[in-house]
Amino acid sequence: MTTTTTDIQQRQVVRHVSVDPGRRRKRQQLRTFWIRFSFLIPVLIYLVLFFGYPLYYSISVSLENYNLGALFTGQADFIGLENYIEIFKDPVSQQAALHTLIFTIGSIVPQFLIGLVLAVFFVNKFPLSRFLRSLMLLPWLLPLIVSGTIWKWLFDGTNGLLDQILSGLHLLPVHFGWLTTPGWALFAVIITNIWIGIPFNMVLLYSGLQNISEEYYEAAAIDGANRWERFWYITTPLLRPVIAVVLMLGLIYTLKVFDIIYVMTNGGPANSTQIFATWSYSLSFSQQVFGQGAALGNIILVIALLVALIYLRFTRSESRAD
Repeated sequence: MTTTTTDIQQRQVVRHVSVDPGRRRKRQQLRTFWIRFSFLIPVLIYLVLFFGYPLYYSISVSLENYNLGALFTGQADFIGLENYIEIFKDPVSQQAALHTLIFTIGSIVPQFLIGLVLAVFFVNKFPLSRFLRSLMLLPWLLPLIVSGTIWKWLFDGTNGLLDQILSGLHLLPVHFGWLTTPGWALFAVIITNIWIGIPFNMVLLYSGLQNISEEYYEAAAIDGANRWERFWYITTPLLRPVIAVVLMLGLIYTLKVFDIIYVMTNGGPANSTQIFATWSYSLSFSQQVFGQGAALGNIILVIALLVALIYLRFTRSESRAD
């Protein structure tokens, strides 16, 4: 009997020893999963509170007849996509769409080209290059309200610096209305946005150029390639991922520009500088048509998401090609 009991105990010990490592591994994996997930909990809470709920609220307001009365009562009638339809029918919204397109292209292209030229320039080491490169960051570091105020004074038709210089050179009439003439007002805010965005483009492109090995240029020089050929066949292909990031971020940033236009022109004169961001603000807080303002804000968000998806698809195709 003793022998039988001992055999049973030995079998149980062997079974426990053989099964225990698998269970221990599963428990360890489960514990590791929950530890890792616990680090994500603050991020998830932050995303839900500061991104998820505002997005849900914006979508719900855009589907309701949410006006000033509904703001006090807290009740609004559900009208579906009527706010979106009204946005597309509104003549001012159509003008804002055109102005947004002009403002975006007119800002991104010069920003990128000038930023690329400056990045290539600062790659070459010369005295005071670091100081000048740091000085170039000032427009990007200044608050947008401050930048808009400075450029509003520069474009002022009464005592602005540009008015005094150009009128003194007889290039423009005295007291030229930069910010009060419809066509020139949009040009003025584009110039301001270009000035602000150049450092951002320069910094990213400069960092991309720093990562390109000099061996490529030395090999190309040995083969007889000139500077333009080295730039076109070496720099441009190797800088393509950075260029994609710069253009994507620049496009998303330009779509949501508000401070500069609000300070300089407030969307005027005669809505000639009205873009999606400023018109959404005007609909919501000037005309108290909160539903249409939220709908236009959601349209801006959808455009930004489409740009991000195009960028992700581009990067995925680039990685597959490599």
